[in-house]
Amino acid sequence: MVKVLGQETLDSLAREAIPMGRLGTPEEIARAIRFLADEASYTTGQVLGCDGGFII
Repeated sequence: MVKVLGQETLDSLAREAIPMGRLGTPEEIARAIRFLADEASYTTGQVLGCDGGFII
Protein backbone atom coordinates (compact mmCIF):
# COMPACT_ATOMS: atom_id res chain seq x y z
CA MET A 1 0.00 0.00 0.00
CA VAL A 2 2.86 2.40 0.65
CA LYS A 3 5.28 1.25 -2.05
CA VAL A 4 4.45 4.28 -4.22
CA LEU A 5 5.49 6.70 -1.46
CA GLY A 6 9.09 7.77 -1.21
CA GLN A 7 11.21 7.08 1.89
CA GLU A 8 11.13 10.74 2.91
CA THR A 9 7.32 10.70 2.85
CA LEU A 10 7.20 7.47 4.86
CA ASP A 11 9.59 8.84 7.47
CA SER A 12 7.56 12.03 7.77
CA LEU A 13 4.31 10.09 8.08
CA ALA A 14 5.75 7.91 10.82
CA ARG A 15 7.11 10.89 12.79
CA GLU A 16 4.15 13.23 12.43
CA ALA A 17 1.00 11.14 12.05
CA ILE A 18 1.55 7.87 13.90
CA PRO A 19 1.68 8.16 17.71
CA MET A 20 3.96 5.11 17.98
CA GLY A 21 6.45 6.91 15.72
CA ARG A 22 6.96 4.13 13.19
CA LEU A 23 5.22 2.09 10.54
CA GLY A 24 3.94 -1.37 11.41
CA THR A 25 5.69 -4.47 10.21
CA PRO A 26 4.13 -7.26 8.16
CA GLU A 27 4.67 -9.56 11.16
CA GLU A 28 2.60 -7.27 13.41
CA ILE A 29 -0.27 -7.28 10.94
CA ALA A 30 0.01 -11.07 10.61
CA ARG A 31 -0.26 -11.44 14.41
CA ALA A 32 -3.46 -9.40 14.41
CA ILE A 33 -4.91 -11.55 11.64
CA ARG A 34 -3.91 -14.71 13.46
CA PHE A 35 -5.57 -13.46 16.64
CA LEU A 36 -8.83 -12.87 14.79
CA ALA A 37 -8.65 -16.19 12.98
CA ASP A 38 -7.56 -18.41 15.88
CA GLU A 39 -8.22 -16.89 19.27
CA ALA A 40 -11.20 -14.62 18.73
CA SER A 41 -13.60 -17.26 17.46
CA TYR A 42 -16.46 -15.92 19.59
CA THR A 43 -15.83 -12.29 18.61
CA THR A 44 -18.27 -10.72 16.16
CA GLY A 45 -18.79 -7.24 14.74
CA GLN A 46 -15.57 -5.65 15.96
CA VAL A 47 -12.96 -3.46 14.32
CA LEU A 48 -9.39 -4.17 15.33
CA GLY A 49 -7.28 -1.06 14.90
CA CYS A 50 -3.79 -2.19 13.96
CA ASP A 51 -2.36 1.16 12.95
CA GLY A 52 -0.06 2.35 15.74
CA GLY A 53 -2.66 4.91 16.82
CA PHE A 54 -2.93 6.58 13.39
CA ILE A 55 -6.73 6.76 13.55
CA ILE A 56 -7.35 8.01 17.07
